[in-house]
This record gives sequence, C-alpha cells and structure tokens, in this order.
Amino acid sequence: MSKVKYHYDSETQSYRKIERRKGRRIGIVLLSVLGSFLAGFLLLVIYLNIPQIETPKEKALKRELQNMELQYGLLNKKMSQIQNVLANIEDRDNNIYRVYFEVNPIPEEQRLAGFGGINRYKDLEGFDNSKLIIETSKRMDILSKQLVVQSKSLDEIAELAKEKESLLSAVPAIQPVKNEDLSRIASGYGWRTDPFTKVRKFHHGMDFTAPRGTPIYATGNGRITRADNRSTGYGNHIRIDHGYGYTSLYAHLYKYNVRVGQRVQRGDIIGYIGSTGRSQGPHLHYEIFKDDRRINPINFYYGHLSPEEFDKVLEKAQQENQSLD
Repeated sequence: MSKVKYHYDSETQSYRKIERRKGRRIGIVLLSVLGSFLAGFLLLVIYLNIPQIETPKEKALKRELQNMELQYGLLNKKMSQIQNVLANIEDRDNNIYRVYFEVNPIPEEQRLAGFGGINRYKDLEGFDNSKLIIETSKRMDILSKQLVVQSKSLDEIAELAKEKESLLSAVPAIQPVKNEDLSRIASGYGWRTDPFTKVRKFHHGMDFTAPRGTPIYATGNGRITRADNRSTGYGNHIRIDHGYGYTSLYAHLYKYNVRVGQRVQRGDIIGYIGSTGRSQGPHLHYEIFKDDRRINPINFYYGHLSPEEFDKVLEKAQQENQSLD
C-alpha cells in the first residue's frame, strides 16, 4: 500500500493531502522505460565494438577446430594420391593381367559404384564443417569399396597365376627322346603304310628311332596311371595323366623306371626304348590325348626345340612313309 503524503497550509493552518497527478505518473514510467532502452542500446554498442575476450577453453576449442580442418585437408590430399595409384593398378589389372589370363575385365561401373538407399551421412549434418566432413566420408567409403573390389580381383589373379603355372607345367611340351639320342624320326602323325599289312592306315602318334635302352623322358608333370603290357599292340607302355584333360602314352618300352601312382616332373626318366608289342625295331611310339581324343604331338615340342630344330622335325614328321608299328 502506497504512503499518503501531506503538506502544511499556513493560510488555513492545517495539513492538506497531496494528490498525485495521473499524467505525471505516466511520464515517469515512460522516462524509466526510455532510459532502460537507451542504457541497453549503449551496452550493446559497447559490447559489439569491444573485442571479445576468449576464455582458455574457447581458445583450445578454436585450435582443435583449426587442426581438424588441417587434418581433413591432408587426408583428402592422401586420398587423391591413393586414388591415382589405385587407378593405375586397376588399369594394369584390366588391360594386362586379365588379358593374359583370358578373363573378362571388371566393369567400370562395378569399380565406381556408390552407396544407395538411406542417407548414410545424416548424422554428420548440422555442424559448421558438415560439408567438408560429409564429402571426405563419401570419398573414404568409395575408396574403401574400390580397394575391396581390387583386392578380390588380385586374389583371383593370384589363383589364375597358380593355375596357369600348374597348367604350363602339366601340358606335354618337350620331345620324349633327346635329339642327340635319336637315329631318326621314323614316322609322324597321319596316314602311313602299316609295316605288317602294307595297307595305308592312320598313325595316331610319332615314332622316334633310337638304340635299345635309350632314356625316355616325361614330357610334362603328372601321375603314372599305367605301366604294363596289357594294351594290344603297345607292348610295355606307360601312360601319364597330366590333368587338364591331357594324357601322354609311351609304347614299346624295354624297361620301366616308374610305378603306377607315382608323380613325375617334366624331364624325369620314366623308361627306356625297346621293341616290345607290335614293333619292327627299337623305337618309341608316342601319343598325346586331349579329352580322350588323340591329337598330333608335333604341336607340343615348343619346350626345348629351337625354331630351326622344330622345322626339321616338322618336315620329317610330315613325310608319308612306313611306320614302325
């Protein structure tokens, strides 16, 4: 409750109540509001024009933010370098490695495929550096996927290389008798005169004439599947399963140097030339099978013959003469 004030009236010699004027009260209120507004405005102007004083915590956070921006910049630079190296590896992978091993290159869209579906980077939005962080995260994700694709591709290439090496070691690729041990190449693959019936008959192998006891060599890596004389006409003979559909046969042997089930390497001595079975003299009858079909052995001597030697062998093998078996 507000206090009531009085003043002394000397004329009436009495106290009279002081009445407050309404307009004066409103003026006082307006002056107070205006004064408060002006004081606030002046304080705001002073605050905006006076340099703010950073607290130690604010300084540390500012330094941390600057360091983060620097680190993101360096990270993006490193990613660019990695992408250049990866692009070179991808090019070699598609245009050298896969071409050599006769497999299809990896499509570009598979290598560069992004990430579909929901927004993976929603949690990174709303920050001062959201754009920088999101772009860097996207590059990291795409680069990681490219590395996974390339890693799997190189694993596949490594397996293909092992398979290729195994295949090259297994395929019959040398003559079964050394040139220096040969008397002559008596007969090649094709139509020849049968030595017994004198009738033209297809000769499915090659005959190498050499003295009895001359070493015979395995023409490729494989496993001995037969070493017996239970096949009509071949006499003592050996068969090697090289895998990949290849089998080689060596007939009319004098003696074996291997047993059934034994694994041999190209160049191992497996037996010795003789004249057993349907034979007219010491020689080796040699055949190659691919997927159970006889093929011309002349195409498989690239392992140790020079071009000149191969031409001579080819010339002799093509002569239509009389075979020895």
